[in-house]
Amino acid sequence: MSTVHPSALAEPDLAPGDPARADGVSSPDDAEREQTPQERSERLAFRRGVSLLVLTLLVPGSAQVIAGGKGLGRFAMRLWLGVLGVLGLFALLFALHRNAAIAVYAHPFTQWLGSSVVLVLGIGWALLLLDAWRLSRPGLMGRPRTYWMAALAGVLALGLAAGATQVSALGRSQATLFGSVFAGGGFTAPTDGRINVLLIGADAEPDRPGIRTDTMMVASVSATTGRTVLFSLPRNLQWAPFPADSPLRELYPKGYWCEDQSCLLNAVYNLAEQHPDLYPGAERPGLVALREVVSEILGLRINYHAMIDMTGFEQLIDAMGGVTLDIAKAVPIGGGSAPVEGYIQPGENVRLGGFEALWFARSRHGASDYERMARQKCIVNAVAKQATPTTLITRFNELAAAGASVLTTDVPTSEIGRLVELADAGRRLPIASVSFAPPLIEPVKPDFAVITDTVDEQIRASVAADEDAARAAAQAAAAEQAGDEQADTAQAGAAPAQAAPAEGAPAQAAPTEAAPQGEPAAATEPTEVVVADAGPSGTGGFSEERQTDDLTAICSVD
Repeated sequence: MSTVHPSALAEPDLAPGDPARADGVSSPDDAEREQTPQERSERLAFRRGVSLLVLTLLVPGSAQVIAGGKGLGRFAMRLWLGVLGVLGLFALLFALHRNAAIAVYAHPFTQWLGSSVVLVLGIGWALLLLDAWRLSRPGLMGRPRTYWMAALAGVLALGLAAGATQVSALGRSQATLFGSVFAGGGFTAPTDGRINVLLIGADAEPDRPGIRTDTMMVASVSATTGRTVLFSLPRNLQWAPFPADSPLRELYPKGYWCEDQSCLLNAVYNLAEQHPDLYPGAERPGLVALREVVSEILGLRINYHAMIDMTGFEQLIDAMGGVTLDIAKAVPIGGGSAPVEGYIQPGENVRLGGFEALWFARSRHGASDYERMARQKCIVNAVAKQATPTTLITRFNELAAAGASVLTTDVPTSEIGRLVELADAGRRLPIASVSFAPPLIEPVKPDFAVITDTVDEQIRASVAADEDAARAAAQAAAAEQAGDEQADTAQAGAAPAQAAPAEGAPAQAAPTEAAPQGEPAAATEPTEVVVADAGPSGTGGFSEERQTDDLTAICSVD
């Protein structure tokens, strides 16, 4: 019997290029080794092209420096570094002086310049992407990859150009808003630590000439904490006094009053508009006169005004995405010279669009002026608390378009940063409210001393509330610090107490009982804290509940 040598049973060696192995197992590199040189070249060209596009996205001009066109590439990279440098300087300014940074950003010239620069740079960046695609030599990638590469470069370029166009449009909207709305001219310095803003709702109706300011409120805001008190004046207030330096004082030395009862507070605006010669150089004499008389009535220096055209109020609320209220009483839509078309139904968390919010604020049918004042304050409160930074950012274009057409103010762009900070701080605190309506005053013959005394009392009470909050925070911090110090002392004294006293050493006195953590040590005599009265006498302390009863009886805002 013949013997078969083991080597005869072994599989014959196959060259790497052979089409198959006897055991049917392929090497991991077989697929790549089976590619022809042309296929490998096309694959490498595609990878190179994708790399050039990625480099252009990260650092514009880098692809040109690597693959050709070094002059263009270096120029683009220098420009890119310059843009990063400008953004870095702005970030540093924002970190060191936020209000100055916001003032620079909010200036209309900055917005127009930034809008143009973003558009040009965005289009240039898109063109660099297309040039990177050209430099990748797509013809060397093979037919399928050539199409994929062209599609990828086109989508990226179109995305960059579209994004730059959108950001540029946003900059133009901001420039329009800041330029047309924030014209400046108000008094920036706080008075007695407060900033007082006159809020005006102006309306024009077919059955009466001119503009009537049916909504007049003053928001007195703490310049440090943002705590706010709203003072509402009725539109039908008579005998409104003009200050001694007002040109209208000569016409109405005893106050604004007429025998036919038409000289109401909401007619002061039209009165001044009919006598522009009394206010030479004033673009809107009515606003100047209204600020004068409201300042005299309340005894407050008005820093700024903000007048909203109620005919465009609907657009503004819609731009916010609506407001949410708790409504306790149905409010008619329509009335007066028009039929009632329906009702805004009561309920919790009722979402009002612009149309409903407008009628909620202006409807008089079956209601008094004072109920209407309460509803208007509710809307103001809702806008103040629900106009969050997220809302402002995501709906800025709509708000800018609405604001430019309905809002007039003398707040300068240099003060936007500070007022935004105060508004954000004030949103976290209760907004107190005082309505000058019966029984507090009689609009037909108001006691203006009662008004000014009430304003003084409520502002003092608001300041006291801030002081109480600051005192409570300081006491809590001191108690926490004392507790930490006691804990450290107890830990330091625990180790020596465990060791026995040395022989001959005098006996130590028994340790006193340690005070509980969080309380001052017994050896330290605590300082007595005298808490001031929460508010002035006469009307009681500062109470958000008491001051907002006129709101919660009709509506409220969470």
